[in-house]
Amino acid sequence: MRNKIIIYQVFPRLFGNEHTSCTPNGTKEENGCGHFADFTKKALAEIKSLGATHIWYTGIIEHATQTDYSAYGIPTDHPAIVKGKAGSPYAIKDYYDVDPDLALNPEKRDKEFQNLVYRTHDAGLKVVIDFVPNHVARQYHAAHRPQGVEDLGEKDDTTRAFSPQNNFYYIPGSTFRPGFDLQGNAPSPYYESPARATGNDNFSPSPGPNDWYETVKLNYGVDYCNGRAAFFDPIPSTWFKMRDILLFWGGKGVDAFRCDMAEMVPVEFWKWAIPQVKCHYPSIQFIAEVYNPSEYRNYLYNGGFDYLYDKVGLYDTLRNVVCGHASAKQITGCWQGIDDIKDHMLNFLENHDEQRLASDFFAGDPEKGKPALLVSACMGKNPFMVYSGQELGERGMDAEGFSGRDGRTTIFDYWSMDTVRRWRDRGRFSGRQVTAEEMTLRNYYACVLNLCNREKALREGDFYDLMYANTGSSLFNADRCYAFVRRKDKDLLLVVANFCDTTLHTAVNLPRHLFEFFRIEEKEEVIARDLLSGDKECVAFNSTQAILSDIPAYGGKILKIKL
Repeated sequence: MRNKIIIYQVFPRLFGNEHTSCTPNGTKEENGCGHFADFTKKALAEIKSLGATHIWYTGIIEHATQTDYSAYGIPTDHPAIVKGKAGSPYAIKDYYDVDPDLALNPEKRDKEFQNLVYRTHDAGLKVVIDFVPNHVARQYHAAHRPQGVEDLGEKDDTTRAFSPQNNFYYIPGSTFRPGFDLQGNAPSPYYESPARATGNDNFSPSPGPNDWYETVKLNYGVDYCNGRAAFFDPIPSTWFKMRDILLFWGGKGVDAFRCDMAEMVPVEFWKWAIPQVKCHYPSIQFIAEVYNPSEYRNYLYNGGFDYLYDKVGLYDTLRNVVCGHASAKQITGCWQGIDDIKDHMLNFLENHDEQRLASDFFAGDPEKGKPALLVSACMGKNPFMVYSGQELGERGMDAEGFSGRDGRTTIFDYWSMDTVRRWRDRGRFSGRQVTAEEMTLRNYYACVLNLCNREKALREGDFYDLMYANTGSSLFNADRCYAFVRRKDKDLLLVVANFCDTTLHTAVNLPRHLFEFFRIEEKEEVIARDLLSGDKECVAFNSTQAILSDIPAYGGKILKIKL
């Protein structure tokens, strides 16, 4: 049996932090920090109980930080080119090392991470980490690379703006001078000459405050300043180095890579590298952060990725439906546009880049996300991802420091998450510190996500959209309800999601084509059981009578019918 993948994304720096009050822009000593060790057997069992099959530990690889770890052989970073006191986990400083923030004893950080991998596997979960292939921190230096490994940029010809064998892009004769006050309270100016291009493809020595100014772009053999001409033969130096980094982490037991901004790296690299990694580690999987739908099939079929983010399709549409800016009918177009690859799309309602569903910038109420959860998690065989705290209604409304009050949970600052801290209850997970509403929400998430693998129709069944047969019906609000069927063998599930704030008395038509498509017999009536509440209903099961049911506000039903 192949499980439906349910990924629990977690930011270890925040997960285990017990500090109840944090200072904006506070240091690690002031605000505290979570550690690998906080993912105890009990913690991992609780995460698994939510329905997770995988856990994405975000921010594992060592990145630039304003915290001084020079006592452990880690070079210090100039504070002017570090975003936040803790630093961005996407400004990688050493691909061969783990973040010392996360170790109880930074000197033994590698061993502590390896033990985390072992504990995670013992808990029945698979390990996902970030692979950041497009850019690195401006002061990148792999101090802990294996013996004989050449560092990035070590043999670059810095007199040339572009060379296929350079690892970075240079702006000869220039000095790095951002177009804003970068130095802040730094004791001395940051100096870089010649300046290098930023990670977001800014080939100027003077990036702006909204650029990824703390990073430098890696060179995969594409000359961006001359029509994006490609020089892939001979194979660029960067390709070999990045492949070897993937193999290094595969050797530590990592089960999957979430590849940051994968579409900013040429698909030819992935086509070359992924098969080589899978040759050594056949079960390892690759998830791509790709936002351009016209490139989806390219990165799947040519690049070799297993899964892609479904952000600009399903996520954006569900967000608009939840907020009342779009009709639920638009959800149909999401799967129609990717019908041939829908099993390879990763669905989600939150991640570290997006605003929290319960934030004032999104829905303002976690209850409003429940029907979206039903749709996103249950409409396909493809993976679904939940972000730590989402299941408790974490609002992300703190002004933590660098990130500001933006409805997101910071990735730049030392901080703690109120809901997660109380749920953890210092590792006891007693339930005493969370509210009844928060626990009810978590139980709802656990119910839905566990059903995704417990019910074979959700895990591996066929999908049938019912909206075309119900739009225009006086007893079906097609703007605020979405209905579909999942079927496997003798199990048929009718899923109806209600995005309204009131219970809707709803009539759901089952078209004749559905019975023909699934080759099933029409009946006058059948007994259906709602998998969310456990209640049984006697409903019509034919193409001439509608199924009548009351669909709860901000929720839905999963009616199971035995054929």
